[in-house]
Amino acid sequence: MLIKGIIVEDFVNYKEPCMTIEFPFCDFKCDRENGSQLCQNWSLQFEDSIDMSYERIADLYTSNEITKAIVFQGLEPYFDRKVLYELIDTLRNKTDDPIVIYTGYTEDELQDDIPLLRFYRNIIVKFGRYRPNQESHYDEVLGVMLANDEQYAKEIK
Repeated sequence: MLIKGIIVEDFVNYKEPCMTIEFPFCDFKCDRENGSQLCQNWSLQFEDSIDMSYERIADLYTSNEITKAIVFQGLEPYFDRKVLYELIDTLRNKTDDPIVIYTGYTEDELQDDIPLLRFYRNIIVKFGRYRPNQESHYDEVLGVMLANDEQYAKEIK
């Protein structure tokens, strides 16, 4: 699969140490809706992509004794659902640790995906677009600050 980057030990995006995968594509819906370029991940689109197998990603994760979760984030994991679900399948064959998906889509926009996610164990989705100039808030599920009230995380059960 193509990725923009991998943070093998990340202490920022989840309440537990995690490995973070940066997905390579986005349609920049947040920017379009806000009428300006404001995405904090905008520059990722210009970085070289890395081709890494699902198995290699899973092996990197499971061989690390520090990480307790894996995070998928921007650009946009849902831009290519086939790749997203194949990576989840591969990881679920090796670990039941939390998989956290940071998406700019709303829960309503992902209604067709929610039943698919329920098939897996221990999936958390951070929903919602970035909206500038709003008050940030602490998300109990993720254990991190999110940029605005439209953003929130849910464990998919």
